[in-house]
Order: sequence, then structure tokens, then C-alpha cells
Amino acid sequence: MNILVVLVLFFALSLGVNVYQFNLLQKTADTILVERVIDGDSIILGSNGIRARLKNVEAPEIGNCGADQAKKRLQDLVEGKKVKVEFSGEDTYNRSLVFLFQNNTLINKVLMEEGLVRYDGSPSSYRDSLRDAHQEAVSAKKGIYGLPCLSEKPDDPKCLIKGNVDKHDTDKGMYFLPGCSEYNQTPIEKDLGDKWFCTEKEAQKEGFVKATHCP
Repeated sequence: MNILVVLVLFFALSLGVNVYQFNLLQKTADTILVERVIDGDSIILGSNGIRARLKNVEAPEIGNCGADQAKKRLQDLVEGKKVKVEFSGEDTYNRSLVFLFQNNTLINKVLMEEGLVRYDGSPSSYRDSLRDAHQEAVSAKKGIYGLPCLSEKPDDPKCLIKGNVDKHDTDKGMYFLPGCSEYNQTPIEKDLGDKWFCTEKEAQKEGFVKATHCP
């Protein structure tokens, strides 16, 4: 059999299984068990092992400031428990996008209120409520919006170079020296991978490039 035909058949079979599992979960949405929490916004649902991600929520990547706290909190809230699940499409990784409810409490919002996750503005019926919770957490400097994740001063007073990750492309980052025109306006948000450096060589070694408007 032609290799291309085999690949097409395999893809079609995989897609069919995913659709079946997704429909199955929809029919049992009130009694789905959260088998495992992967990180602060990703979980495994049901005995079929469906991968799901919390809608409108962005937790720190593993290894970044606040990641462990977000995961631990989500584990405490839902891991090993049956929750009501409201589905809202899929993401680019074919994970189901979901809203989770425990005793009529929206878990997505709990994480947002506690400042453990960031808000993404994608359309949803809960967007306004989640945005308000996000703004309140920012104003109160809760979780990742306060120390130590939001760092206004370097951990070492001698390390004054700011490494700022491009929020739209996490493979890229710029560093700012004291005296750069945008230095004072550049935050260090460690939950997003920003960090302080002691030398330019250190920043460059980690893939950061000097900001355009630096001397």
C-alpha cells in the first residue's frame, strides 16, 4: 500500500477517535473525573485520558516563577475529583478547551482571582467576569503580579541588565542596559521568563539580543 495512503488512513482513524472521545465527554459532562493535573492550566480528563486546557487562562510555563504554585493550587481544587465541565472548542494542540466547575464555583476564575494565572481575551461567555478578576488581582499585586515574580529590583544589586522575553514569541528576547531609552519602562515578569543578568555575555548566552535603542 502506498505510504501516503497509509498516513491518510492513520490520520483519519486518529481524528475519529478524538471526535468520539470528545462527544463521549460532552455526554457525561456533569460527572467527569479529573485524572491528573499536568500544570497550572492543563489536565487529563476521564478514563479515556482526554487532554484539556482551561479556557481564558495562561499559567506560567514549567520552570518559571509561579508555575509550581499554580499547579499545586489546581491539584488541590480538582485532581482526583469529579467536576462539571463546559467545553469550548480546541486549541492548536488538539486539547479540549474547558471551563471547570466545582460546587458551582468556576475554577478558572478562582485561579484568576488568586493571581496564579494570566488572562487571555479569547471570546467566551465568561470573558468579562474573568477579565474583572484578572484586573483585581493585578491591582492587589496577588500571585505572579507581585513579589517575587514581578521583580522591580534585581536579586543581586550588581546585576542590572534586564532580559525581557517577547510575549508573542518566547524563543526571542531582548536585554536592556541601564541607560537604554526603554529601560525604566521594561518590567521583569519572571512568570513569563524575564530575568536579570549581570553581564551582556550572560544575556547573549541565553539567547537574548541587545535592544535596538540601547547605546
